[in-house]
Amino acid sequence: MWVALPIALVWVTSLLIGTGIQGYEFLESCWGPEKPRSFPPLRAYPGPLPKVSIHVPCYNEPPDMVKLTLDALQRLDYPNFEVLIIDNNTQDPEVWEPIEQYCRQLGPRFRFFHVNPLSGFKSGALNYLLDYTAKDAEIVAAIDTDYCVHRHWLKHMAPYFACPDIAVIQVPQDYRDGDDSLFKRCCQAEYRVFFNIGMVIRNDHDAIIQHGTMTLIRNSVLQRLRWAEWSICEDAELGLRILENGFSTGYVAISYGKGLIPDTFMDFKKQRYRWAYGVIQILKRHTGSLIAGTCEALTPIQRYHFIAGWMPWIAGGINYFLAIAVLLWSMAMIIQPDTLEPVPWIFSSSLLLMFVLGVCKAISLYQRLASTDIKDAFAAIIASMALYSVVGKAVLSSAFTSGLPFFRTPKQTSGSGLGKALLDVREDLYMAVVWWVMTVSLCFRKEAIGPDLGFWVAIMFAQSLPYVAAMIMAILSALANRPSRSTT
Repeated sequence: MWVALPIALVWVTSLLIGTGIQGYEFLESCWGPEKPRSFPPLRAYPGPLPKVSIHVPCYNEPPDMVKLTLDALQRLDYPNFEVLIIDNNTQDPEVWEPIEQYCRQLGPRFRFFHVNPLSGFKSGALNYLLDYTAKDAEIVAAIDTDYCVHRHWLKHMAPYFACPDIAVIQVPQDYRDGDDSLFKRCCQAEYRVFFNIGMVIRNDHDAIIQHGTMTLIRNSVLQRLRWAEWSICEDAELGLRILENGFSTGYVAISYGKGLIPDTFMDFKKQRYRWAYGVIQILKRHTGSLIAGTCEALTPIQRYHFIAGWMPWIAGGINYFLAIAVLLWSMAMIIQPDTLEPVPWIFSSSLLLMFVLGVCKAISLYQRLASTDIKDAFAAIIASMALYSVVGKAVLSSAFTSGLPFFRTPKQTSGSGLGKALLDVREDLYMAVVWWVMTVSLCFRKEAIGPDLGFWVAIMFAQSLPYVAAMIMAILSALANRPSRSTT
């Protein structure tokens, strides 16, 4: 009784909050404000264009890939910009020296820095470049080393900084290799849920979650606030501090640059682990402004959308805890079938209903706002489900720790074979088998399967689906054709 009651309270609270947020997001997506807050491309701006300093942080990146990024920057249709490239802590000269030489070929507009050692990971590198930014630069642009930008990116977006309240203009992350394989198509479909749905909704309330590539930031604000070297999601943390300081942000749901999707499911999982871990870091550090409301600059609706935007990941941590509770209770039911019963069907059926409604909402919104192809919607669902367990672990880990170091997402790797891919998801395989064994074992209890046991068995089968999805994604990544790394 004393064990079941707290779990039931967590169960009900999670259900009510999750259902409410999902319902509100669906209604707002379908029937949003009559006049959405929009930032259309300014194709014919009559005034002077501000100088932009473009910052490109590198660490152990393939030189050929970086050269493509620099070539795209060289082709920008913009009169006044500089490009600062920093390679921090790469040990092998054969990796960073070709980039340095290529910058010399591109001319004085491109400046290269190799710093070793340099603390602070990516944030430390970006802060280092701030000290070398041109004094007359009004805007700092940050992009990742795999991004090839559209030549009109700055020309269409920079004029918005004529408004003194605007401190950030963000465009979505997009990918040029999404059609290379079924694995990458699934990944790209999953990314679109955030950039084509969630960010559009948050922009209407000036509550976007900044991401660290394809972003423009007012230099005077960035020089004062700087990148947080304690955070492994320094981009989202900076965006929140900018809002806390009374500035506004803008989001343009038009692709102005395309990067590369992680080549393996393991790298895809590591990237999401870092994001989810970093989100809890930020929530812990900014509890006062987001939850207690101590920051007057943040409106209640901004606070809500920051928390609601991260709630699916927070819910992942709660669901991971509940899944363990379900598993332990099921084991106890098998060991002591005469004394322990499944929980009342009202609890298990409500979780099943939330799962089904979540899938239906995802399909509906995806077709409405991201892609009309229903296959992409299902691809996004599979990729998202495959990340359930890793997100849950990251949330629980970050809730009780704070020292995870930043780790980069490798690009243009040689990939891995099927055996290595399956080895990487062996935990998912074990967990899927455990759930299936438990499910079958409960079906052979002495009593007939009534509503309580029937819904409980259905919940257990549903709990195995994320692990199955993870194995599917691992197999797809192993079967995909990938380019070999250009350097070693």
